[in-house]
Amino acid sequence: MIPIARPDLGQEEIDAVADVIRSGIVAQGPKVKALEAAWAEYCGVRHTIAMANGTLGLMATFACLGIGPGDEVITVAHTFAATANAILSTGAVPVFVDIEPDTYLIDAKRIEAAITPRTRAIVPVHLFGLVADMDMIRAIADRHGLEVVEDACQAHGATFRGRKAGSFGHGTFSLYATKNMTTGEGGFVTTNDDALADRLRLHRNQGMRARYQFEALGYNYRMTDLNAAIGLVQLAKLDRNTARRQAIAARYDEAFAELPLRTPVVPDGRTHVYHQYTIEVGPERDQVIEAIKAAGVGADIYYPIPVHRQAYIQERGLHADLPVTDRAAAQTIALPMYVSMTEEEQATVIEAVRAAVSARAGVGARA
Repeated sequence: MIPIARPDLGQEEIDAVADVIRSGIVAQGPKVKALEAAWAEYCGVRHTIAMANGTLGLMATFACLGIGPGDEVITVAHTFAATANAILSTGAVPVFVDIEPDTYLIDAKRIEAAITPRTRAIVPVHLFGLVADMDMIRAIADRHGLEVVEDACQAHGATFRGRKAGSFGHGTFSLYATKNMTTGEGGFVTTNDDALADRLRLHRNQGMRARYQFEALGYNYRMTDLNAAIGLVQLAKLDRNTARRQAIAARYDEAFAELPLRTPVVPDGRTHVYHQYTIEVGPERDQVIEAIKAAGVGADIYYPIPVHRQAYIQERGLHADLPVTDRAAAQTIALPMYVSMTEEEQATVIEAVRAAVSARAGVGARA
């Protein structure tokens, strides 16, 4: 079976971890500090705060912004549940708005209608490796005095008009095993806010600035030097690996150009880093993906049940009418995407998609 994803890990990462083990400094130490500095420079921001994972990065950011009970945070339901869970962890509630039908990103034109006196922040999700319309989102946030927290967990190195994801507000990134850049588990928060960065560093370290001097309520959200050593190697390969993902995506685009399906849209002024390559195949999606898998291709669905349809969200009365989100959840498929994919593997994927879609005349639509 051709997998949906495969981490790009090899001897360089093994050697980096071995060096840390030999050093005797395996908890948060000099490698974490070096990775934080390198990621801040890469994203063009003043601060990066490394975290144990991306979810904790979101949780820490909301907590350190003072978001809590009675507050509302605007976001999307077409995302991994961690986006909403991190909001709920503070006692605040997520307010879901619909997505654009072609990019699957937050529809910025719908944001202002969702703003109330309780709104504290907007959380665009840069889904699948594409940055949301940050000019419009930033303008709305500034007009209403709202924070912007970018869920950039799938968008390492993606750009909007020349600026990197994570540089428009406070950014959060995941470094999970399948991400474009991985430390096995890990995450980043990026920010240009000096005071917030200071609070985040306290928050992730049990509230300590100096040992046994607890200045604030905090937790253990720290990254280890073992993880950071892997991350430094991964960052050095990120641009090369992004170019490889873009080349794989271009071959998919060309192969599917005449099929009745929608390939990923990349608006002018943005770069897509293709954490996922997602196609929309229409209402017979489940039959199509079954046929693709039967051909030995590990395609998958992200995300079959959107967050606003999950039981724990509905039990809280957080209902939302999101027809575009529901359509995306019912009609899209993610295809294998990883930098070590061979031409033969990709040819197998392409043939499987062609056969599955062509066998169902009229499936999907490009418009």
